[in-house]
Amino acid sequence: MNSKNIKISVLDWSTVSTGDISQDEIFSPGEINFYPLTSPEKTAERISDSDIVLCNKVLITEDIMEKCKNLRYIGLFATGYNNIDIPAAKKHNITVCNAGGYSTDAVAQHTFALILDHYSKVSLYKSDVSDGKWITSPTFSMFPHSIYELAGKTIAIIGYGCIGKAVAKIADAFNMNVIVSTRTTPKDCPYKVVSTDEAFSLADIVTLHCPLTAQTEKLVNKDRLSMMKSSSLLINTSRGPVVDEYALAEALKNNVIAGAALDVLEREPMPDSSPLLGLDNCTITPHVAWAPLETRKRLISIVNSNIKAYISGSPTNVIV
Repeated sequence: MNSKNIKISVLDWSTVSTGDISQDEIFSPGEINFYPLTSPEKTAERISDSDIVLCNKVLITEDIMEKCKNLRYIGLFATGYNNIDIPAAKKHNITVCNAGGYSTDAVAQHTFALILDHYSKVSLYKSDVSDGKWITSPTFSMFPHSIYELAGKTIAIIGYGCIGKAVAKIADAFNMNVIVSTRTTPKDCPYKVVSTDEAFSLADIVTLHCPLTAQTEKLVNKDRLSMMKSSSLLINTSRGPVVDEYALAEALKNNVIAGAALDVLEREPMPDSSPLLGLDNCTITPHVAWAPLETRKRLISIVNSNIKAYISGSPTNVIV
């Protein structure tokens, strides 16, 4: 491939940058076109003569691949690749590369932001102060919202990959009791390894860091929620469908568990029909655990390296 004649299309740049990262940071030896977002109806038209496509969540189906005869490489601004028809990419000899490992620290950080908000009630106390309640307080210290220490609490980490290990390290710093449930027994794990059911029954906090597979879909369901302590907290920063949202909503409404904090949902953006909408004991953030500026710059660096490696004939982070 003559690198000077390469045409690149970036299909959903708005999912990577809000304007805080310049388009100039994307490596391109030839022509490059940026689109803020791309609808399914516009995808084939926009990449009809592109050699390389970069995207985050845009669907690239076999029908699109058949219409885009020049397409030879798909680079993902993500670790997951379920938006790409992988068998079709193999059939059409299209290389697909993802970006893994860029968000470990960011997701671990956000996991504890959610945990700390639940246990220290920072957002509630901020609202109280903003509403003038401290000004009218008869005492120097007002604490109507119960707060608790993390030290000594049991945190169950479901999935012990890079992110799970980073979360365990932070939990150690808080003097928490860490237990782990994972598909394969980890080597030299310093923590107690338990079954998934044991993790749910023993933990004060269950935090999910597993991939979405046929085995993990709705891993959190009515039965597992019923195993949890009534004082426990569920955290999900992995994938939305790992949780049965209707079962979780019922558990929260009936105080089966004390709370949940989620950064991912089954459907994104969140639909107004979500059973979790408006529940006081459910904190939801809009899929931002991966989104610190440094994290996204690291992501772009990986995407650029993938493009350069592909052009040089030695692709890296290859799915297909």
